[in-house]
Amino acid sequence: MSSLNNIPPVGFGLWKVAQEDCAQTVYQAIKAGYRHLDCASDYGNEEQVGDGIAQAINDGLCTREELWVTSKLWNTFHAPEHVELAIDKTLSDLKLEYLDLYLIHFPIAQTFVPIETRYPPEWFVDPDAQNPQMELAKVPLHLTWQAMEEQVHNNKAKRIGVCNYSSALIHDLMTYATIKPAMLQIESHPYLTQERIIRLAKQYDIPVTAFSPLGALSYLELEMADQTESVLEQSVVKAAAQNHGKTPAQVVLRWGVQRGTAIIPKTSKFERMKENLALFDFELTEQEMAQISALNSNRRFNDPGHFCEAAFNRFHPIYD
Repeated sequence: MSSLNNIPPVGFGLWKVAQEDCAQTVYQAIKAGYRHLDCASDYGNEEQVGDGIAQAINDGLCTREELWVTSKLWNTFHAPEHVELAIDKTLSDLKLEYLDLYLIHFPIAQTFVPIETRYPPEWFVDPDAQNPQMELAKVPLHLTWQAMEEQVHNNKAKRIGVCNYSSALIHDLMTYATIKPAMLQIESHPYLTQERIIRLAKQYDIPVTAFSPLGALSYLELEMADQTESVLEQSVVKAAAQNHGKTPAQVVLRWGVQRGTAIIPKTSKFERMKENLALFDFELTEQEMAQISALNSNRRFNDPGHFCEAAFNRFHPIYD
């Protein structure tokens, strides 16, 4: 895999971290050694992430320059005139002058919702309507990308990239990008190895970050996955864990890093935070890597083609 632009290969994901726990969780993560934080306006906790970062810097745990902070442009801010509005709100919440990386969260443009009306805007244009709808906006992705490039020119983002893009969208992006995407963030774990798109990204020299690197674990509480779908229970994972004196989770995370992607696991437990970082004193064998990759069943947990219809009254697939 190409250089990850010096991104720390193991980041800390902030999705689903409750506001009341978030500042302390971020502080503890930085204390545990994390220097890469993965945020998004849609997670609804950037203000608290900012508090945690400020406290950590204040207490001398790290400097701003030592941190890599990623955030994401939400669907309702895709129109060129709203991109700067969105990044300004994120920077103000995070109490930062710049982001290390700003990503388009989904290749889905939705109707603009003013910040003073509702923030984060989420998926419904009006959640209080009798039949709330997810409403699309006619904004082509190339215009959104142009506005993202502006944020690099005005020093609000050091790098820009995309999340949840398909191969076809990446090919398309590379025809018009004057600033090349510095990252592709996609769901990837042993049940969804995504070899083709990772190979394509490598061909274009775009680094890859894998979200949900432990698969089903992030989705159990949302009822988007089943208890039986835990990759940590697989015999090849357990055997590798025994061989290396590591936990099954460390083996799966090591598999993610060893195949050249950055990963963003999430946990609220300090011991687990440290455990998820301790991936660099062992190496899986080629056979172990192949056996874990062979668990692939193309099981995608985070799929708008499913959850938009189930939760937001609109069938909206973005993957074939």
